[in-house]
Amino acid sequence: MENTMTTLEKIHASAKREFLEKGFMGASLRNIVKSAGVTTGAFYGYYDSKEKLFDALVSEQYEHLMEMYVSTQNGFKKLEADVQQENMGKVSGDCMEQMLEYMYAYEDEFRLILTCSKGTRYENMVHEMSMVEVQATHDFVGLMRKNGNDIRQIDPKLEHVLVSGMFTAFFELLIHKNDIGEAKTYLRQLREFYTAGWMRLFDML
Repeated sequence: MENTMTTLEKIHASAKREFLEKGFMGASLRNIVKSAGVTTGAFYGYYDSKEKLFDALVSEQYEHLMEMYVSTQNGFKKLEADVQQENMGKVSGDCMEQMLEYMYAYEDEFRLILTCSKGTRYENMVHEMSMVEVQATHDFVGLMRKNGNDIRQIDPKLEHVLVSGMFTAFFELLIHKNDIGEAKTYLRQLREFYTAGWMRLFDML
């Protein structure tokens, strides 16, 4: 199998092992090239830096996951107010289950993003997704109030803490659980917990 791999495939396989073991900051290009059994010149024929190599390993999966979540939130905004209220938590929750399945399909890539990406543009994934969720929450609250619902105002600092905590917990399902069935069970419980919590904070119960 090793003999049938292309030079680029050998570089990618070696880099994935090195990054998973040592993280982006600790990974050595020299070790990657040596382990791949290729020359430094061959490596630089594909990438001009360690950053570009890491990007090649995870960018497609990162962009796809972000697009899944952003598209879901944008679609939710287009729903009528009563439909949004009725489906609060369900639409984004269903999306998170699809996201979980996608992450498990590309487990190594997301382990790289979630646990090995310090020093790259991917290290702030939780923050970036939290910003999307916070904006979606503001839009939801604004629409509910516009339609006569008396929804409690949540302190922005608390809101950010809660949203960040939710995404941190969500990604922990991949980091610490190897069985997707078990992870899905935990995700459903996580959804129930956060949906009930948000409704209580909004005084919608």
